[in-house]
Amino acid sequence: MSTTLANKWILITGASSGFGAAAARAFGAQGSKLLLGARRLERLEAVAAEAKKAGSPSAHARLLDVAQTKSVEDFVAWARSLTERLDVLINNAGGAKGLEPVAQAREEDWEFMLQTNVLGLLRMTRACLPLLVNNPGSSILNIGSIAGHVAYEGGAAYCGAKAAELKITQALRLELSGTVVRVGTIDPGLAETEFSIVRFKGDTERAKKVYEGINPLTAEDIAEALVWAASRPPHVCIDEMIIKCTDQAAIHKVHRRAQIP
Repeated sequence: MSTTLANKWILITGASSGFGAAAARAFGAQGSKLLLGARRLERLEAVAAEAKKAGSPSAHARLLDVAQTKSVEDFVAWARSLTERLDVLINNAGGAKGLEPVAQAREEDWEFMLQTNVLGLLRMTRACLPLLVNNPGSSILNIGSIAGHVAYEGGAAYCGAKAAELKITQALRLELSGTVVRVGTIDPGLAETEFSIVRFKGDTERAKKVYEGINPLTAEDIAEALVWAASRPPHVCIDEMIIKCTDQAAIHKVHRRAQIP
């Protein structure tokens, strides 16, 4: 089946799980060519195989740590050896660690959140821009969060990082005006992926409680939104999209029930 994204080159960071892996499969189903990066290479290669099975004519995987400038530069140099043009950059790598208030928070957790969600996004975007400019319909799609819009207790660093992601997206939109590069942010609410497992450092029981009694978003929901945004006509830019599950009216307003139908 021919689609508007068929044979387009899509680069996805943090593609070994969650939103990134789901996006790889979703774009693969559109017939897109994929450049996939993440720190867990074995899992990344499995995702690349899944994307090919879904329909991608070409899915390439390579180790990438967006917190390291050399890793980013090496990854993009490798990407340029495969294509002279990039159609979509999805800055997905990131995450949260810890839910302690500032007074008790750990500096290494702050470092992780700022390096991946903020500096990693900047590094990848800077390195990829030469492949995106003057390519009508090309897009930079950043994965944000409702945490970038509304703060909550214990989320100072993560909320700050995602607020920075939102402002970086808005600044890029201004800076790239006239280059035909579209820039947007997809900002999910509660979504059941590995997010809470990472935040709670492997405590799966604590992570499970975050989603008890609700129907949360899935990684596939966000992947579908990314495909939709990327497949709009070149003159259409989806600047910002907030997506929440129906059970979450706001960060602090979540409807929970005893059983999920």
